[in-house]
Amino acid sequence: MMKKSDSIQDLSGQWKIQHFEVGEKRTMDIAAAALDDRFWIGAEVPGDVHSALVARSIIDPPYYGHNDVKSRWIEQKEWWYRTNFNLVKAEEDQEHFELVFEGLDTFATVYVNGHEVGKTANMLMSHTFDVTTLVRHGWNAIAVRFDPLSLHNRDKETFDWSSYTKERPWLRKAAMNFGWDWGPRMVTVGIWGAVRLERHKIAKLDSVYARTKSVSQEQAVIDVTAKVKSVMSFRSRQQLKQAVVTTCDVRLLDAGGEEVTQAAALTVQDGQADTTLAVPSPRLWWTHDLGEPYLYTLEVVLYADGIEVDRYREPYGIRTIELALHNEQGEDAFAFILNGIKMYAKGANWIPADHLIGAIPDSRYRELIELAVEGNMNMLRVWAGGIYEKNVFYDECDRLGLLVWQDFAFANALFPDFNQDFMENVRCEVENNVIRLRNRASLALWCGNNEIDWLYDMKSASGDITSPFYGELIYHELIPEALERLDPSRPYWPSSPFGDKDGNDANDPDVGDRHNWQVWHGSVYPRKHGEPPLLDYSIEGVTFKNFKKDYALFSSEFGMHASANRYTLEKNMPEGQFYWGSPEMAYRNKDTNHQKGILLMEGYTGIPQTIEEYMNYSMLTQAEGLRYGIEHFRRINHRNSGALVWQLNDSWPGTSWSMIDFELLPKASFYYGKTFFHPILLSLEHEPGDPLALWVVNDKLEGLQGHLRINVYQLNGEKVYSDTLQVEVEPQSSSKVGVLSEAAVLQGRRAEEVMIELVSEGFAAPLNRYFLRDPKDIALPLSQLSVHVNEEEQSVTVTASGAIARLVKLELPLGRVRFSDNYFDLLPGESRTVYLRHPEMRLLPLNALRVSAMNGHEV
Repeated sequence: MMKKSDSIQDLSGQWKIQHFEVGEKRTMDIAAAALDDRFWIGAEVPGDVHSALVARSIIDPPYYGHNDVKSRWIEQKEWWYRTNFNLVKAEEDQEHFELVFEGLDTFATVYVNGHEVGKTANMLMSHTFDVTTLVRHGWNAIAVRFDPLSLHNRDKETFDWSSYTKERPWLRKAAMNFGWDWGPRMVTVGIWGAVRLERHKIAKLDSVYARTKSVSQEQAVIDVTAKVKSVMSFRSRQQLKQAVVTTCDVRLLDAGGEEVTQAAALTVQDGQADTTLAVPSPRLWWTHDLGEPYLYTLEVVLYADGIEVDRYREPYGIRTIELALHNEQGEDAFAFILNGIKMYAKGANWIPADHLIGAIPDSRYRELIELAVEGNMNMLRVWAGGIYEKNVFYDECDRLGLLVWQDFAFANALFPDFNQDFMENVRCEVENNVIRLRNRASLALWCGNNEIDWLYDMKSASGDITSPFYGELIYHELIPEALERLDPSRPYWPSSPFGDKDGNDANDPDVGDRHNWQVWHGSVYPRKHGEPPLLDYSIEGVTFKNFKKDYALFSSEFGMHASANRYTLEKNMPEGQFYWGSPEMAYRNKDTNHQKGILLMEGYTGIPQTIEEYMNYSMLTQAEGLRYGIEHFRRINHRNSGALVWQLNDSWPGTSWSMIDFELLPKASFYYGKTFFHPILLSLEHEPGDPLALWVVNDKLEGLQGHLRINVYQLNGEKVYSDTLQVEVEPQSSSKVGVLSEAAVLQGRRAEEVMIELVSEGFAAPLNRYFLRDPKDIALPLSQLSVHVNEEEQSVTVTASGAIARLVKLELPLGRVRFSDNYFDLLPGESRTVYLRHPEMRLLPLNALRVSAMNGHEV
């Protein structure tokens, strides 16, 4: 919530930090206002201890090699933060001061001018302290002590289940800090959010809640509730001869700053002012693929006896959002309805953008979300094992038109819902974040947890869990009750995956959303509730061809590993370790069974023998595998309404399911995704020996018509077959436009010797290319690549000759480079120009460019 700038004093920036053994120093001596901390360590706030120590070269960068293990001592110490500031206080004594921390990680005690003002026990929310009687005119000091986590969980009960470590359940902290199957253990500590001092007189806006009740072309109706809190002391109220009259003005401004509607002088009664705004001819907020994510500005001004005392001013998108659990025929469904339009959700799961959450720059958020939009995604799921994201994340999703599926922060564990203190802590966390995020146009869904309901059944059936369902009250009572009070305008889903019928488990494809971990993890399905789970670690068990057996209503998690890009790996590995099979390469992979990736490649590309083959084979397997699954899901869009890949991004430089690696370099799957997530998709459905089914999928609100051309090329580039089929596809539907036999398109050639190309005519869609057999079965001839670099345009033109060039790859030894295209196939004689840019560099070192293909190099 934005306040008047003159009522806020920013206390972020340079602080000092120091560590002690627990009990080494007397607390009040270190908290004392006059303590000489000149020789403490400089640290940036927001930030964390790890980042501060790296900046001062006290610890080695923890992502390099095995250095994360060398920094484990940090989590065992008592850490202190200190700063001081000057305050100009008004002469009258009616000002009210609040010290606000947007993020404290995790068990903190806060001192102002040597006085303890309060304790915190939750990383995942903001904390506010009344410091009116403690701050003084002139110089002031703040100290924050952080306890090691062990002091607060060493005497706690442990449960049968808590993935990756048994210490998590009592700690309201980002679960991934303790390690996950895509990142190392890195238990952070520090002030990870902004810090500010707020001053108020008489009253303040405690919260503003705006929700779109209805929309039509003629009018939108918005309900606005302003909660107002008196900040006058009892003594001040008694001294007044008459009660203060507080009123609110509520107005909506368009993008140009012009007022479109307002409600003036609303009387505040019982701490609340309510109004309804009628907006004529509203411009709606849409996802970027369906329209413009138009943002108005909502402004609420609070007056006391006619004098302004507080102001709220934030972007606001007019839109309605629903979750349809049944279709028009009354059948089970799981579809998001935006402004009355059923949409197909395309996107990925979001994990924290760095293990060192406090130190993530805003630019990293902007670049990742821009990439998601560039990749034709329209939804991101904020996964439960991280945080409720920083405001900049939602700012960018609002601005760029991405919907957000927001998990509450409960992932893969049992939680002590029988403990009163724990549940009160959770209640405060839930309410704090709901109030912070509920005005966001991008926020589409609240979800109670990640995989807990499903895995409780699986692990109980296997005998790994013998206890009751500890935590169930959180997702099925506490959270929905809080949402009913604080955000009834938005759908809630208890868990992901969730939904079952006919005795199936919560990962039932016929109800709710689904996580497909047959692919990669080898989970055997279908599975009944209460049946012991089975894993099939075989080529057939983990192959992405299993996606085609999945008729989920909504696919909210699925994916497979791929290598990070060369630069990302080389930058973070000791010299001499960048080879296939090295200990350092193994350390980059945190998955529980490395054999899965080998099996997946063995069945598709063959087993890699070199690091170059590993990068190419794993990238190609992920890209083709995701295409295979997502094209299937989109072809059945009469039933399936969403595909969210696990995962968009990385939190450290490792091998993982991500589509974009830690250095913000997209993998091959990202570039493939520009096509398989495109609103209009040309798709080939085919298995060896079967006919070729040609599909067109149309997510747009308008129908399309034209022609689909199929071209068949030999690997030397000779065209051996071509045909044109008529296309007419209704809005938001898919259509099989033709079926051709293998024999017809092969024209006497072997299936291993051709490439298929689909091209649109009369409507705009990206071309799509396919091979009819797996890479391991295709003997690609050598292709030669010629490369022309245009320094002025910052572009590279690549031309293939001799044979089809498979997976043409452009690489620079630099992070954050944006290639307009990459990891593509070229026909002999075909050229493609790729434009390069960087968010901070005008000219890139193109002399260091490396261009290669799986079957060729630059000549």
